[in-house]
Amino acid sequence: MSETSAAAAAATTREPTDREIRLVIAASSAGTIFEWYDFFIYGTLAGLIGAAFFPAGNETLQILLVWAGFAVGFGFRPLGAILFGFLGDRLGRKYTFLVTVTLMGIATAGVGLIPSAASIGIAAPIIVISLRILQGLALGGEYGGAAIYVAEHAPPEKRGFYTSFIQASVVGGFALSIAVVITCRALIPADEFAAWGWRIPFLLSIILLGISLWMRLRLSESPVFKAMKAEGKTSGNPFIESFTYPGNRKRIFVALFGITGVLTTIWYTAFFSGLSFLRGPMRVEESLVEWMLLAAGVISMSFYILIGRWSDRIGRKLPIILGAGLSLILLFPIFWGMGALANPGLAAAAERTPVLVTGQDCTPDPFAELFGREQSDCGKVLDVLTSSGVRYDLQEGDTLAVSVGGERIALADGWFGDDAGLREGMRGALTQRGFDFSTQVPPLANILGIVGLLLVMGVLSALTYGSVAALLAEMFPPQIRYSSMSIPYHIGAGYLGGFLPLIAGIIVARSGDIYAGLWYTWIVVAFGVVVAWWGLPGGPPRDFEDR
Repeated sequence: MSETSAAAAAATTREPTDREIRLVIAASSAGTIFEWYDFFIYGTLAGLIGAAFFPAGNETLQILLVWAGFAVGFGFRPLGAILFGFLGDRLGRKYTFLVTVTLMGIATAGVGLIPSAASIGIAAPIIVISLRILQGLALGGEYGGAAIYVAEHAPPEKRGFYTSFIQASVVGGFALSIAVVITCRALIPADEFAAWGWRIPFLLSIILLGISLWMRLRLSESPVFKAMKAEGKTSGNPFIESFTYPGNRKRIFVALFGITGVLTTIWYTAFFSGLSFLRGPMRVEESLVEWMLLAAGVISMSFYILIGRWSDRIGRKLPIILGAGLSLILLFPIFWGMGALANPGLAAAAERTPVLVTGQDCTPDPFAELFGREQSDCGKVLDVLTSSGVRYDLQEGDTLAVSVGGERIALADGWFGDDAGLREGMRGALTQRGFDFSTQVPPLANILGIVGLLLVMGVLSALTYGSVAALLAEMFPPQIRYSSMSIPYHIGAGYLGGFLPLIAGIIVARSGDIYAGLWYTWIVVAFGVVVAWWGLPGGPPRDFEDR
């Protein structure tokens, strides 16, 4: 290296001041909160989005279409990781995540401006999906940029602590989306909110975008990247080198399945499956669900920071293994507990008067309407039971029959003329036999119990997520770090996590068991524990250069 380049490198590697570190953490975290707010507002308002853009007579089909749109955004995250990872390793960390936050803000505001399907027909869901694709691309570049930017400013002994604010910011984005929805509901009458008020949280992203850009434009480039550029050590092709650098294929495999697969399925199960479960089959009043998720989300943010700081002392591996192992043990009991607390009447009725369905061709087909197929009468009955949160047993028989506690329900021919008629008829018959399908407002003790169980899920998520930004930054060499950590992270988060609500919903629709979708999470986490045990480095944290 020449004397000139050496002097330039030395000038760029000075230790950031405390004030600069605080600005780095604040700007990166705020931008991450706003960007995840933009992405999560779609899931928070899933029911209203379904009614506006994905209208269907079948409740199960409508929510599956909404989650399919949710999954599409996640599906494009790996492509965004490749594109923006390349730019981040070639052009710099700062300017890359300025682009991603701008793209996200514009795409999110766009969702709030789309006319409903009633106005423009099929063009509405097509435009929504297109904007979700843009959001997925942007998010594919955001996390890696923010995490690396903070990690490369942090002293090694505080890297877990400083980067944990990025992890907590993901939860912060979710909590902010709920807080904004709650505020809008309080200020706008319910009918008007359902008609047009739900668009306001999307349009607010323009204001959040302005704040994010103002904060991030005040930042300077990462000192690690500036040093590499001064020394001429930046990568020629970060994408190719991510798969050819010695040992990197193993590290990518471990990052994908042993880290991201674990953290993302636990996270989305804790928050989005919890949201969908309480609002859907448990029929808890919507605003109450939002308040419970908001409380659990805000409180759980502190655990991410505590775990990140703890990992600076004990290493990154132990918290992840501990959180994943406990999740395998506690996952089903937590959701059983929430079900019992949220709608005790439904659970008691299912125990007291079990539902038995007898018939032929008894396979739910929630996508029948979408593809022009005719669902069997038995399949329609099972679909209604599933969307109503009623567990059932299935038995082969010559004719369709439904019995509750041994008493057979008279199935009227008129029920099968349309989905609404069957739904009303079935729920009416079940109500007469002790099932309660009214909107639920559990007593205060039950509400606190549900928040407590959601917090347990939040702690499990913090254990597997709190130290991850530091761990991924330490796993990969600086010249290809943006690409190498973003690709496995967003493949895991995009496919294993992003498709979780859709896959879990299909499993529930097919099985009739409202808890069956949890098996998806359990299997992904179980495989991830094995990979993490085998592939993650133990002991105190170490820089990549020290490995």
